[in-house]
Amino acid sequence: MTSTADQTLRQLGLTIFLPAAVWATGLGAVAPVIVLTATGLGASPATAALVAGMLGLGQISGSLPAGVLISRVGERNTMMAASVLAVPALLACMLAPNVLLMGAAVALLGVCGSAWMLARLAYMTEAVRPELRARAMSTLGGVNRIGTFTGPFLGAGAMHFGGLRAAYLVAVAGVAVATLILFLLPPVPHDRAIPPGTERPGLWTVIRTHQRTLRTLGIAVLLVGALRASRQTILPLWGVSLGLDPATIGLIYGLSGGIDMLLFYPAGKLMDVYGRRAAAVPAMALLGLAHLLLPLAGGPIALTAVALLMGVGNGLSAGLVMTLGADASPRVGRAEFLGAWRLCSDVGVGSGPLLIGAVTAAASLTAAALTVGGAGLLSATLLQRWIKPQL
Repeated sequence: MTSTADQTLRQLGLTIFLPAAVWATGLGAVAPVIVLTATGLGASPATAALVAGMLGLGQISGSLPAGVLISRVGERNTMMAASVLAVPALLACMLAPNVLLMGAAVALLGVCGSAWMLARLAYMTEAVRPELRARAMSTLGGVNRIGTFTGPFLGAGAMHFGGLRAAYLVAVAGVAVATLILFLLPPVPHDRAIPPGTERPGLWTVIRTHQRTLRTLGIAVLLVGALRASRQTILPLWGVSLGLDPATIGLIYGLSGGIDMLLFYPAGKLMDVYGRRAAAVPAMALLGLAHLLLPLAGGPIALTAVALLMGVGNGLSAGLVMTLGADASPRVGRAEFLGAWRLCSDVGVGSGPLLIGAVTAAASLTAAALTVGGAGLLSATLLQRWIKPQL
């Protein structure tokens, strides 16, 4: 990377990457625990998968409103609001007396996460030059993967001393620290609302104008979201089916996140230098293959091997959705378009765990793994077709 690129990414460090890393670390602590908490409340594996899917449903419902909110009040104010709502959502997950209330709290947490990430994406799309875009986006994706890596270890340590509920306290602390960082740091240059009186297109006008992109490449991105969310749900469920204890499941999950952490920058450079396809297609093919191999994992060692393969696929896709969205976004109505773009991904995030729950209830967890694996191969095919070769 050139010195100019180094300087650009360094300038984004405190304002963009640091709060995102802290936020992701906090939520990473509870990512594998949501399913375990639901089963502890008496939910079956299928119902527990549905509860985990509420995170994606919350993201779905929050994507479009977040895009409109960002265009009106700015990305920093949007993130502050999301942080304020995330704390009670986490406490409700921790203290929920039944599965229904927990599902509602998980959905609210998804709304907050959607607003937070969309605000980061909207700023970086404008702030970073196109030739450095994938590296910047993959770095943002990478700091989230760092959170995915460190969060479960922190959560596992907390659970060792305080049980499942202690992991939620780690998440609350992470959200609080990220909010404090946002409050103390000066606003970034693009962190502002559109001045009053400025003409801007409505949300539905933006969607109609770019409907072809959303119904082609957007479908492929939907499948990307499904694969990523399925990985987060099916690994803990498979560990439960093997009789592994929560700390061991959290450890395996964290090791998978470690691979993500190592690959985020190479993935971005690969996309900047060789095009978006160079990382997108292998990433989805590997994630699909890992799901297809999951039924062969009959113990902790085999499950760890599959989890590491999932980590490789997920790591290669670091920043992929954000980069493709930034490439396709218009100058006018950018936040609204990115909200619709995130909706495509978030529909996948929500449908992945729901698909696992539905197939598990109708057939088995093995059938669910094979179904998601097939979706991964389909995603690789669609990305190969719809990503423009010059990107």
